[in-house]
Amino acid sequence: MATPTNTASRVSGLSGATPARRLGPGGRRRQGLRRRKTITPYLFLIAPVALLVVFTYVPVVNMFGYSVTSWNGLSPSKEFIGADNYIEIATRPELFGVLRVSLYYIGASVIQIVLALYFATVLSFNVRFRNFFKGIIFFPYLINGVAIAMVFLYFFEPGGTLDSTLNAIGLGDLSRQWLGDPGTINYSLAGTSLWRYLGLNFVLFLGAIQSIPAQLYEAAEIDGANRWHQFRFLILPGIRPIVGLSCILAISGSLSVFEIPYIMTGGANGSETFVTQTVFMAFKAYKVGLASAMAVVLLLIILLITWVQRRVVPDEKVNLS
Repeated sequence: MATPTNTASRVSGLSGATPARRLGPGGRRRQGLRRRKTITPYLFLIAPVALLVVFTYVPVVNMFGYSVTSWNGLSPSKEFIGADNYIEIATRPELFGVLRVSLYYIGASVIQIVLALYFATVLSFNVRFRNFFKGIIFFPYLINGVAIAMVFLYFFEPGGTLDSTLNAIGLGDLSRQWLGDPGTINYSLAGTSLWRYLGLNFVLFLGAIQSIPAQLYEAAEIDGANRWHQFRFLILPGIRPIVGLSCILAISGSLSVFEIPYIMTGGANGSETFVTQTVFMAFKAYKVGLASAMAVVLLLIILLITWVQRRVVPDEKVNLS
């Protein structure tokens, strides 16, 4: 004897109809959670993207606009003069001549990268007091640039820390006007910059070295590789992208040095850089249009050097397995 339930099932099967799928409260809740998970990352991006646009991209666009005017920074009107500012930059050798000062900082950056790579490699192994030395190397990068400039003003002043140290070890004859002699001033400023930014490259290299799997070091030791072989064939290839990044940052930073020479010397005695000259044009000579054109030229130079560097030494996927 057929029950009502069986009869209904046979009728449903014969008709081929499938009941409509309905979401219960639990299903609707899960669907809402998925939607919120999709939207949440974009909500967190709104604030940083807005700040980036307002304080980076909008000023850059305005800089390009000012560079084709004769604006003095005060007048409400901005007279359009086309490419006259760029022509003036190209026809005034003294504006580009200060770029040679950047060579001192580029040389200091090379030494800085070599030292940072050396310290990062040594301290990545099991060395006594390595955390203490890590802190000492990285600490200068945490100090405000103005404070560092003031400290080194006392360090390099006549009869200051450096001269006193030289006298104490019997090298008093080497004392001189470190920030007053055009022959030594840029070496002194570049050395200050080297000391300040060494910690940044050190941390970048140390993080990259520590990301290399430990079993690769163990395999290298089993194969008889010493520390030099591990550095040459394991560490250096493994951190090659970070080395390239550090070189790009070093070159761009050397071309745009401002803080240390501006505070310590004000650009005197042949220490003026391209950026300090640009600031002088904008805020002392009241030639904001020309200063904006100089900033655009510097931006293009940095982009060109970066492009050439990426072409000469392209990023390659690191595979150490």
